[in-house]
Amino acid sequence: MNNQFQVGDRVKGFYKTGVYIGEITDVKPMHYLVKILAVLTHPKQGDLHHPNRADVPFFHERKALAYGEQTNIPHRMVKPFDEAVPDYADSLRSALSRLKTDLQNDSSEYAAKSLELIHGLEKEYFLHK
Repeated sequence: MNNQFQVGDRVKGFYKTGVYIGEITDVKPMHYLVKILAVLTHPKQGDLHHPNRADVPFFHERKALAYGEQTNIPHRMVKPFDEAVPDYADSLRSALSRLKTDLQNDSSEYAAKSLELIHGLEKEYFLHK
């Protein structure tokens, strides 16, 4: 069953390995254009095609989508969201903190490489806070 949303609807969108709260700004045949309002799950670091592996040719730094950034999300990856929308900066800090905690409890090489990237992201995200 495919949920049908309209411009202006608040939704939860799954984009790559991140989960976001956003607002539909356009409806396309295969995607919704979603304006990002908050972060529920910070994207995982590394190679999307080889998740949880450190032995990849290029270990990617993956940033969360920015406040107000718009992205196309496939219809099947968009769900209803009817709760209060948290402050973007607070939601980003919370999502990054949860990811960091999960990685600190993991002794793998993947976790160690991810934590290195996350330390850099923390400085970039919260430099002026």
